[in-house]
Amino acid sequence: MKMCLHMFIAYRPSSLSSSPSSNLHAVKIEGYDEAFATIDSCATSGEPSPNLYNAVRFIDKNALQIYPSLDHKQQLWNDAHGSWKLQLATGGGKFTAFKPVPIFAFAMIDDRNFGNGVGLNEGMVLLSLLGPHVYNTQRRQMVITIDDLFLGANRATEYVPGFIKDGMGLGKGVDDYVKPQRPPAFTFIGGSEKALIARGGTGGIAIWTRMERDIRPAAYGQLSHS
Repeated sequence: MKMCLHMFIAYRPSSLSSSPSSNLHAVKIEGYDEAFATIDSCATSGEPSPNLYNAVRFIDKNALQIYPSLDHKQQLWNDAHGSWKLQLATGGGKFTAFKPVPIFAFAMIDDRNFGNGVGLNEGMVLLSLLGPHVYNTQRRQMVITIDDLFLGANRATEYVPGFIKDGMGLGKGVDDYVKPQRPPAFTFIGGSEKALIARGGTGGIAIWTRMERDIRPAAYGQLSHS
């Protein structure tokens, strides 16, 4: 579950841009529609199918053909903006089976920040993180940092003990990481109007489904309106 608790902030009001474009600007090679039909179905239901991993692997192996240009990759990033519910994950790079995520976990991308957290449901978020993202278009990779922690939509960063801040990299910018250390990052495998697929730093793959509701008020309280 490491993938669902890496997030960050430096919050300013910004556009969520949660409505995907009608044309996702993906090159629909042979097999694309069939693969995403499986992925979309599993993402919305939260239940894996026997051929889900092969469908994701097909998109992953053919990503250079599906998103061949910087424009395609930029559009994938644009369409990734919004609020997403984490539905399925492999748990690590060596695993090939997707499993349902047993708790409510979300991710949020707007034009400035990435955030994620856990809670009871989309109306009651218990713990969330937020911070600025850096997107590498060529790699389809979003690097994240953590600036703030929220408990029940209330900012609690100043109450976090120092050793916990250090352990989670709270307040640490991208340039503060010294090799061989690297900041947390997600590489986008693909996306549709219903699903978003990304690989974390440990190689695990996660699948989210788009939420209709903007998660920011429930996760970040007054900051989402300031």
